[in-house]
Amino acid sequence: MSSQIIPSLPKTFSSSLDLWREKNDQLVRQAKQLTRDSRPSLRRQQSAQDTLEGFRELLLTLQGLPAAVPALPLELTVTCNYIILRASLAQGFTEDLTEDVQRGLERVLEAQHQMGSKCQQGLKELWRAVLSAPSPLPELLPALHCLASLHAALWMSTDHLGDLTSLLQTLNGSQTETSEDLLLLLKSWSPPVEKLHAPLILQDAESLKDVLLTAFACRQGFQELITGSLPHAQSSLQEAASGLCPPSVLVQVYTALGTCLRKMGSPQRALLYLTEALKVGTTCALPLLEASRVYRQLGDTAAELESLQLLVEALSATHSSETFKRLIEVESLLPQPDPASPLHCGTQSQAKHLLASRCLQTGRAEEAAEHYLDLLAVLLDGSEPRFSPPTSALGPCVPELCLEAAAALIQAGRASDALTVCEELLSRTSSLLPKMPSLWENASKRTKELPYCPIWASATRLLQGQAWSQLKAQKEALSEFSQCLELLFRALPKDKEQGAGSNCEQKCKSDVSLKQLRVAALISRGLEWVAIGQDTKALSDFLLSVQICPGNRDGSFYLLQTLKRLDRKNEATAFWREAQSQLPQEEAARCLPLYLETCLNWIHPPNCEAFFEEFGTAVLESCDL
Repeated sequence: MSSQIIPSLPKTFSSSLDLWREKNDQLVRQAKQLTRDSRPSLRRQQSAQDTLEGFRELLLTLQGLPAAVPALPLELTVTCNYIILRASLAQGFTEDLTEDVQRGLERVLEAQHQMGSKCQQGLKELWRAVLSAPSPLPELLPALHCLASLHAALWMSTDHLGDLTSLLQTLNGSQTETSEDLLLLLKSWSPPVEKLHAPLILQDAESLKDVLLTAFACRQGFQELITGSLPHAQSSLQEAASGLCPPSVLVQVYTALGTCLRKMGSPQRALLYLTEALKVGTTCALPLLEASRVYRQLGDTAAELESLQLLVEALSATHSSETFKRLIEVESLLPQPDPASPLHCGTQSQAKHLLASRCLQTGRAEEAAEHYLDLLAVLLDGSEPRFSPPTSALGPCVPELCLEAAAALIQAGRASDALTVCEELLSRTSSLLPKMPSLWENASKRTKELPYCPIWASATRLLQGQAWSQLKAQKEALSEFSQCLELLFRALPKDKEQGAGSNCEQKCKSDVSLKQLRVAALISRGLEWVAIGQDTKALSDFLLSVQICPGNRDGSFYLLQTLKRLDRKNEATAFWREAQSQLPQEEAARCLPLYLETCLNWIHPPNCEAFFEEFGTAVLESCDL
């Protein structure tokens, strides 16, 4: 419905006020009717824009007159309705709405002949001047408190918490003027009740106060959860859950409470809150993701994987567009979850990757392989994937997904399929690799993406070698392992430049990955030499692996075994004594890519510790003799 032109000023000011008030009430009823409108979304949006334009025209008419106390309650009410509807259509507050608030406060001071030098003051000072006047007009207070609640919502949504605290202290007067506890200030605030025949308003101050209270409890609880203040987070989130949470926010609050209890060591209580979140029914993705974390903590792998499978299905479901939001609601005051936050569930592809990786980690190689192939079919379909540095908050990049897929296929006994994936990855990365050795020194200066390419390419060669080994093709396996090592020894970790977008943590992980890739490739090639009876060549590779990574138990195991087979007992004993003083470097595995962890598991001897114990006993017995 298009807005009508405001009629010209009648003979008496009182009759004009009646007409303007009726216009306001008509627009309020029109806005509320939109929530029951079954017309398509675009038509509802157009009707809402027409209503907003009606409020704007009415406000301009009232502000075009000299400021007068009898008209101010209506003018402030129209200002509030205009801000509410505008923020609702935008699904949030914008800084330019402060101009409407400021104009409203200036009009109040003009009507009371108090404006003077205050026109140069900031908004905090204007609020103090209006609300701390010697004799504030009672008929203005309900509309002023509504305007204050909207300004509080604006400051909360834009993180101006200091300004918000000052405003609430002013609204509460001497009762809480020394308190800086926002939750206490919001609870202590008592907006005056609207008179029975007051102009209609879309959302009164009391309703907006409840929204502010719930929104701040949510924000505070989410922030405390992220920073690790778990008991405080639990208290804030329970406060939020007891407020007027819309369903979408209630799901977040219950899920956050589940996260909090899981981290506090109460997974069973966490599941109770997640069950409540699922009962709300607006979206299942977030509680399903957290449920998978709880089941993982409980060691219930079957339930964990079932939750992840349901998560993938939930994220693939299409959701109907939201209905028009006519009021200021809690979610409009909440920030979007950071990708690293436990309240961020990601995309369907990210959920699919999480399911695939957990299947691989828990020994379900066949399922993992199928999930990875499904995922790659989506990501590689129709466009060249972007080769970007790994980002832990968002999951691995496409080349690492290919490497994980190849590892899963080898683990599932599908070596030929793994070779196909590896060949595809090599065809996409080979053009990014320097062709001449001299170019490797300055490669990282050319692009921030290039330093990771040697790791991807060498890891691909390593996996190809493992696939050929599974197919009993020793010659091809040895060739792939050798090419892997050639690439790895060109990619020197002493190179300081890792691209403009890198940081110290990524640099550390890259260096650790290079070292562990070299160890895996040397041991893998050494095992192939052993398989064809070339123990001397194998010994050289095993020795180099323990020199690169002193204390590595796998390399030490194979080195000692080979020395024993070659009947070089004195060298074996000397190495064992030296190895006793070196601590195992197991901490490196914590930051390794999944595909590399899988490769290292393949070459880990199952009887490693028993062998070391038996070897040590034999050495000690020989010394006694």
